[in-house]
Amino acid sequence: MNKVFASLLIMVYLISCDKDNDNINIPVISVPTVKLNTTYEVNITEDITYAEGLSHDSWNSANTSVVSLLMDSYVPDNDLQNRPLLMLIHGGGFSGGSKQQEVLVDMSNYYASRGFVVFSIDYRLRGDMGTIPQEWIDVTTNVEPAELGQLLALYPAHRDAKAALRWIIANADNYHIDTDYITVGGGSAGAITSIGLGVSELGDYKDEISLSEDNTLSTTNLSTTYEVQTILDFWGSKVSLEILESIYGHQRFDSNDPAMFIAHGTEDTTVPFSSAGDLKTICETNEVDFIYYPLEGRGHGPWGATVNGKSLSDLSFDFIVDNQNLNVE
Repeated sequence: MNKVFASLLIMVYLISCDKDNDNINIPVISVPTVKLNTTYEVNITEDITYAEGLSHDSWNSANTSVVSLLMDSYVPDNDLQNRPLLMLIHGGGFSGGSKQQEVLVDMSNYYASRGFVVFSIDYRLRGDMGTIPQEWIDVTTNVEPAELGQLLALYPAHRDAKAALRWIIANADNYHIDTDYITVGGGSAGAITSIGLGVSELGDYKDEISLSEDNTLSTTNLSTTYEVQTILDFWGSKVSLEILESIYGHQRFDSNDPAMFIAHGTEDTTVPFSSAGDLKTICETNEVDFIYYPLEGRGHGPWGATVNGKSLSDLSFDFIVDNQNLNVE
Protein backbone atom coordinates (compact mmCIF):
# COMPACT_ATOMS: atom_id res chain seq x y z
CA MET A 1 0.00 0.00 0.00
CA ASN A 2 1.22 3.50 -0.82
CA LYS A 3 2.68 4.95 2.39
CA VAL A 4 0.97 8.31 1.95
CA PHE A 5 -2.40 6.64 1.41
CA ALA A 6 -1.86 4.45 4.47
CA SER A 7 -1.09 7.52 6.58
CA LEU A 8 -4.27 9.19 5.36
CA LEU A 9 -6.29 6.14 6.37
CA ILE A 10 -4.81 6.26 9.85
CA MET A 11 -5.64 9.95 10.17
CA VAL A 12 -9.25 9.37 9.08
CA TYR A 13 -9.56 6.54 11.60
CA LEU A 14 -8.28 8.71 14.44
CA ILE A 15 -10.74 11.46 13.58
CA SER A 16 -13.63 8.99 13.50
CA CYS A 17 -12.72 7.74 16.99
CA ASP A 18 -13.21 11.18 18.56
CA LYS A 19 -16.25 13.12 17.40
CA ASP A 20 -15.08 16.30 19.10
CA ASN A 21 -11.53 16.01 17.73
CA ASP A 22 -10.36 17.84 20.86
CA ASN A 23 -7.69 15.34 21.84
CA ILE A 24 -6.24 14.57 18.47
CA ASN A 25 -2.99 15.90 17.10
CA ILE A 26 -3.53 15.48 13.39
CA PRO A 27 -0.22 14.75 11.65
CA VAL A 28 0.85 17.10 8.91
CA ILE A 29 1.55 15.08 5.79
CA SER A 30 3.76 17.00 3.41
CA VAL A 31 3.54 15.59 -0.10
CA PRO A 32 6.33 16.61 -2.48
CA THR A 33 5.54 19.24 -5.08
CA VAL A 34 6.91 19.03 -8.61
CA LYS A 35 6.55 21.28 -11.62
CA LEU A 36 4.72 20.38 -14.81
CA ASN A 37 7.27 22.23 -16.93
CA THR A 38 10.99 22.95 -16.81
CA THR A 39 11.41 25.34 -13.89
CA TYR A 40 14.62 24.89 -11.92
CA GLU A 41 18.27 25.18 -12.80
CA VAL A 42 19.96 21.81 -12.33
CA ASN A 43 23.15 21.37 -10.31
CA ILE A 44 25.12 18.40 -11.63
CA THR A 45 27.83 16.59 -9.67
CA GLU A 46 29.72 13.85 -11.50
CA ASP A 47 31.54 10.77 -10.24
CA ILE A 48 30.23 10.47 -6.70
CA THR A 49 31.60 7.26 -5.17
CA TYR A 50 28.72 5.26 -3.72
CA ALA A 51 30.58 2.00 -2.96
CA GLU A 52 33.38 -0.32 -4.02
CA GLY A 53 33.32 -3.70 -5.71
CA LEU A 54 35.77 -6.42 -6.64
CA SER A 55 36.93 -7.13 -10.17
CA HIS A 56 38.39 -10.59 -10.84
CA ASP A 57 40.85 -11.70 -13.52
CA SER A 58 38.32 -14.43 -14.34
CA TRP A 59 35.03 -15.30 -12.70
CA ASN A 60 35.67 -15.65 -8.94
CA SER A 61 39.45 -15.94 -9.39
CA ALA A 62 41.75 -15.21 -6.46
CA ASN A 63 43.38 -12.28 -8.27
CA THR A 64 41.26 -9.20 -7.71
CA SER A 65 41.32 -5.43 -7.81
CA VAL A 66 38.98 -2.93 -6.20
CA VAL A 67 36.66 -0.89 -8.43
CA SER A 68 35.16 2.43 -7.33
CA LEU A 69 31.45 2.55 -8.17
CA LEU A 70 30.29 5.97 -9.36
CA MET A 71 27.11 7.95 -9.90
CA ASP A 72 26.14 11.44 -11.07
CA SER A 73 23.61 13.59 -9.23
CA TYR A 74 21.14 16.05 -10.78
CA VAL A 75 19.72 18.30 -8.08
CA PRO A 76 17.09 21.01 -8.62
CA ASP A 77 18.18 24.47 -7.49
CA ASN A 78 15.34 25.10 -5.04
CA ASP A 79 14.75 25.26 -1.29
CA LEU A 80 12.21 22.46 -1.03
CA GLN A 81 12.84 20.05 1.84
CA ASN A 82 11.01 16.95 0.61
CA ARG A 83 11.92 16.11 -2.94
CA PRO A 84 11.02 12.86 -4.74
CA LEU A 85 13.83 10.57 -5.95
CA LEU A 86 14.52 9.03 -9.34
CA MET A 87 17.47 6.66 -9.82
CA LEU A 88 18.30 5.81 -13.44
CA ILE A 89 20.23 2.72 -14.59
CA HIS A 90 21.80 2.59 -18.05
CA GLY A 91 21.46 -0.21 -20.58
CA GLY A 92 24.07 -1.97 -22.68
CA GLY A 93 23.48 -5.69 -22.32
CA PHE A 94 25.45 -5.76 -19.04
CA SER A 95 28.54 -5.40 -21.26
CA GLY A 96 28.64 -1.68 -22.06
CA GLY A 97 26.96 1.66 -21.58
CA SER A 98 27.45 4.34 -18.94
CA LYS A 99 25.68 6.74 -16.62
CA GLN A 100 26.34 9.51 -19.11
CA GLN A 101 24.44 8.04 -22.04
CA GLU A 102 22.88 11.00 -23.81
CA VAL A 103 19.31 9.75 -23.33
CA LEU A 104 19.85 9.35 -19.58
CA VAL A 105 21.46 12.78 -19.26
CA ASP A 106 18.44 14.26 -21.06
CA MET A 107 15.98 12.38 -18.84
CA SER A 108 17.91 13.30 -15.70
CA ASN A 109 17.74 17.00 -16.60
CA TYR A 110 14.07 16.68 -17.55
CA TYR A 111 13.13 15.34 -14.11
CA ALA A 112 15.52 17.44 -12.03
CA SER A 113 14.33 20.65 -13.71
CA ARG A 114 10.85 19.74 -12.49
CA GLY A 115 11.85 19.10 -8.88
CA PHE A 116 13.08 15.50 -8.64
CA VAL A 117 16.50 14.62 -7.28
CA VAL A 118 17.97 12.31 -9.90
CA PHE A 119 20.95 9.97 -9.78
CA SER A 120 22.35 8.17 -12.82
CA ILE A 121 24.58 5.26 -11.86
CA ASP A 122 27.37 3.14 -13.22
CA TYR A 123 27.78 -0.48 -12.17
CA ARG A 124 30.19 -3.31 -12.86
CA LEU A 125 29.89 -4.76 -16.35
CA ARG A 126 30.70 -8.12 -17.85
CA GLY A 127 34.35 -7.22 -18.37
CA ASP A 128 34.77 -6.36 -14.67
CA MET A 129 33.91 -9.92 -13.64
CA GLY A 130 32.47 -9.08 -10.25
CA THR A 131 32.11 -11.66 -7.50
CA ILE A 132 29.41 -14.27 -8.21
CA PRO A 133 27.73 -16.64 -5.69
CA GLN A 134 29.00 -20.17 -6.16
CA GLU A 135 25.49 -21.48 -6.76
CA TRP A 136 25.30 -19.27 -9.86
CA ILE A 137 28.49 -20.86 -11.15
CA ASP A 138 27.16 -24.34 -10.39
CA VAL A 139 23.93 -23.94 -12.39
CA THR A 140 25.52 -22.34 -15.46
CA THR A 141 27.93 -25.10 -16.41
CA ASN A 142 25.85 -25.97 -19.50
CA VAL A 143 25.27 -22.39 -20.64
CA GLU A 144 26.78 -21.45 -23.99
CA PRO A 145 30.00 -19.40 -23.54
CA ALA A 146 28.55 -16.53 -25.57
CA GLU A 147 25.68 -16.22 -23.09
CA LEU A 148 27.51 -17.14 -19.88
CA GLY A 149 29.27 -13.82 -19.32
CA GLN A 150 26.11 -11.80 -19.81
CA LEU A 151 24.17 -14.06 -17.45
CA LEU A 152 26.80 -13.92 -14.71
CA ALA A 153 27.15 -10.14 -15.09
CA LEU A 154 23.55 -9.81 -13.89
CA TYR A 155 24.58 -10.51 -10.32
CA PRO A 156 27.17 -7.74 -9.71
CA ALA A 157 25.02 -5.29 -11.70
CA HIS A 158 22.08 -5.88 -9.37
CA ARG A 159 24.30 -5.93 -6.29
CA ASP A 160 25.75 -2.55 -7.30
CA ALA A 161 22.40 -0.96 -8.18
CA LYS A 162 21.05 -1.94 -4.77
CA ALA A 163 24.18 -0.52 -3.14
CA ALA A 164 23.66 2.74 -5.06
CA LEU A 165 20.09 3.06 -3.81
CA ARG A 166 21.16 2.30 -0.25
CA TRP A 167 23.82 5.04 -0.49
CA ILE A 168 21.22 7.52 -1.70
CA ILE A 169 18.84 6.63 1.13
CA ALA A 170 21.67 6.82 3.68
CA ASN A 171 22.47 10.32 2.39
CA ALA A 172 18.90 11.43 1.71
CA ASP A 173 18.97 14.28 4.23
CA ASN A 174 21.86 15.90 2.38
CA TYR A 175 19.70 16.13 -0.76
CA HIS A 176 16.37 16.82 1.00
CA ILE A 177 14.93 13.61 -0.45
CA ASP A 178 11.64 12.27 0.87
CA THR A 179 12.34 8.52 1.00
CA ASP A 180 8.63 7.69 0.75
CA TYR A 181 8.78 8.70 -2.94
CA ILE A 182 11.32 6.47 -4.71
CA THR A 183 11.35 5.63 -8.41
CA VAL A 184 13.92 3.48 -10.21
CA GLY A 185 14.11 3.03 -13.95
CA GLY A 186 16.15 2.44 -17.03
CA GLY A 187 16.30 0.98 -20.51
CA SER A 188 17.05 -2.63 -21.53
CA ALA A 189 19.61 -3.98 -19.03
CA GLY A 190 18.84 -0.93 -16.89
CA ALA A 191 15.15 -1.82 -16.94
CA ILE A 192 15.90 -5.45 -16.08
CA THR A 193 17.96 -4.24 -13.13
CA SER A 194 15.30 -1.74 -12.07
CA ILE A 195 12.64 -4.45 -12.05
CA GLY A 196 14.95 -6.79 -10.14
CA LEU A 197 15.79 -4.07 -7.63
CA GLY A 198 12.20 -2.92 -7.12
CA VAL A 199 10.52 -6.32 -6.88
CA SER A 200 13.09 -8.49 -5.08
CA GLU A 201 13.55 -8.50 -1.33
CA LEU A 202 16.20 -6.38 0.37
CA GLY A 203 18.57 -9.30 0.91
CA ASP A 204 18.41 -10.58 -2.67
CA TYR A 205 21.49 -9.81 -4.74
CA LYS A 206 23.30 -8.98 -1.50
CA ASP A 207 23.19 -11.66 1.18
CA GLU A 208 24.20 -14.51 -1.13
CA ILE A 209 27.82 -13.33 -0.72
CA SER A 210 29.60 -12.96 2.61
CA LEU A 211 32.09 -10.30 3.67
CA SER A 212 34.78 -12.96 3.72
CA GLU A 213 34.14 -13.64 0.03
CA ASP A 214 33.94 -9.96 -0.93
CA ASN A 215 35.04 -7.47 1.70
CA THR A 216 33.93 -4.52 -0.44
CA LEU A 217 30.40 -5.29 0.72
CA SER A 218 31.31 -3.38 3.86
CA THR A 219 31.27 -0.16 1.78
CA THR A 220 27.66 -0.63 0.65
CA ASN A 221 25.49 0.60 3.58
CA LEU A 222 24.35 -2.96 4.24
CA SER A 223 21.87 -2.10 6.98
CA THR A 224 20.05 0.66 5.04
CA THR A 225 16.51 -0.15 3.89
CA TYR A 226 14.26 1.27 1.20
CA GLU A 227 10.90 0.75 -0.47
CA VAL A 228 10.54 1.51 -4.17
CA GLN A 229 7.19 3.03 -5.13
CA THR A 230 7.45 3.13 -8.93
CA ILE A 231 9.44 1.31 -11.62
CA LEU A 232 10.07 2.73 -15.10
CA ASP A 233 10.53 -0.21 -17.46
CA PHE A 234 11.75 0.79 -20.90
CA TRP A 235 12.01 -2.47 -22.91
CA GLY A 236 13.12 -4.67 -20.01
CA SER A 237 12.12 -8.10 -18.71
CA LYS A 238 11.68 -10.18 -15.57
CA VAL A 239 14.78 -12.31 -16.16
CA SER A 240 16.57 -11.38 -12.92
CA LEU A 241 13.51 -12.49 -10.92
CA GLU A 242 13.33 -15.71 -12.92
CA ILE A 243 16.93 -16.43 -11.99
CA LEU A 244 16.17 -16.01 -8.30
CA GLU A 245 13.32 -18.48 -8.65
CA SER A 246 15.37 -20.94 -10.69
CA ILE A 247 18.37 -21.01 -8.34
CA TYR A 248 16.82 -20.35 -4.92
CA GLY A 249 13.13 -21.11 -5.37
CA HIS A 250 12.20 -17.49 -4.58
CA GLN A 251 9.01 -16.24 -6.24
CA ARG A 252 9.10 -12.50 -5.58
CA PHE A 253 6.19 -11.04 -7.56
CA ASP A 254 3.19 -10.23 -5.36
CA SER A 255 0.53 -7.61 -4.65
CA ASN A 256 2.99 -5.38 -2.76
CA ASP A 257 5.14 -4.76 -5.82
CA PRO A 258 5.80 -1.19 -7.01
CA ALA A 259 3.60 0.34 -9.68
CA MET A 260 5.12 -0.30 -13.11
CA PHE A 261 5.42 1.83 -16.23
CA ILE A 262 5.91 -0.53 -19.20
CA ALA A 263 7.01 0.72 -22.64
CA HIS A 264 8.32 -1.69 -25.27
CA GLY A 265 8.76 -1.75 -29.03
CA THR A 266 6.53 -4.29 -30.75
CA GLU A 267 9.34 -5.19 -33.18
CA ASP A 268 12.06 -5.56 -30.52
CA THR A 269 14.29 -8.54 -31.35
CA THR A 270 16.83 -7.90 -28.58
CA VAL A 271 14.48 -8.11 -25.60
CA PRO A 272 11.36 -9.70 -27.14
CA PHE A 273 8.13 -7.69 -27.01
CA SER A 274 6.54 -10.68 -25.26
CA SER A 275 8.54 -9.69 -22.18
CA ALA A 276 6.33 -6.62 -21.81
CA GLY A 277 3.23 -8.79 -22.08
CA ASP A 278 4.57 -11.07 -19.36
CA LEU A 279 5.05 -8.12 -17.01
CA LYS A 280 1.59 -6.77 -17.86
CA THR A 281 0.03 -10.13 -16.99
CA ILE A 282 1.94 -10.30 -13.70
CA CYS A 283 0.72 -6.84 -12.74
CA GLU A 284 -2.86 -7.75 -13.65
CA THR A 285 -2.70 -11.03 -11.72
CA ASN A 286 -1.32 -9.36 -8.60
CA GLU A 287 -3.52 -6.27 -8.94
CA VAL A 288 -0.49 -3.99 -9.11
CA ASP A 289 -0.91 -0.57 -10.73
CA PHE A 290 0.68 -0.34 -14.17
CA ILE A 291 0.45 1.35 -17.51
CA TYR A 292 1.32 -0.40 -20.75
CA TYR A 293 2.58 1.24 -23.92
CA PRO A 294 3.23 -1.09 -26.87
CA LEU A 295 5.33 1.11 -29.16
CA GLU A 296 4.00 0.03 -32.54
CA GLY A 297 6.58 -0.82 -35.18
CA ARG A 298 9.51 0.17 -32.99
CA GLY A 299 12.56 -1.98 -32.31
CA HIS A 300 14.95 -2.00 -29.36
CA GLY A 301 15.76 1.24 -27.57
CA PRO A 302 13.23 3.65 -29.13
CA TRP A 303 13.91 6.53 -26.76
CA GLY A 304 12.47 9.02 -29.25
CA ALA A 305 9.08 7.32 -29.39
CA THR A 306 5.95 9.32 -28.66
CA VAL A 307 2.39 8.34 -27.73
CA ASN A 308 -0.35 10.84 -28.56
CA GLY A 309 2.31 13.52 -28.93
CA LYS A 310 3.90 12.85 -25.54
CA SER A 311 7.50 11.75 -25.06
CA LEU A 312 8.48 8.83 -22.85
CA SER A 313 9.66 11.33 -20.25
CA ASP A 314 6.29 13.07 -20.32
CA LEU A 315 4.39 9.80 -20.06
CA SER A 316 6.52 8.42 -17.24
CA PHE A 317 6.33 11.75 -15.37
CA ASP A 318 2.52 11.60 -15.51
CA PHE A 319 2.58 8.00 -14.29
CA ILE A 320 4.80 8.79 -11.29
CA VAL A 321 2.73 11.82 -10.35
CA ASP A 322 -0.52 9.84 -10.52
CA ASN A 323 0.73 6.82 -8.61
CA GLN A 324 2.59 8.72 -5.92
CA ASN A 325 -0.09 11.41 -5.61
CA LEU A 326 2.48 14.17 -6.00
CA ASN A 327 1.42 17.81 -6.01
CA VAL A 328 1.90 19.41 -9.42
CA GLU A 329 2.17 23.09 -10.17
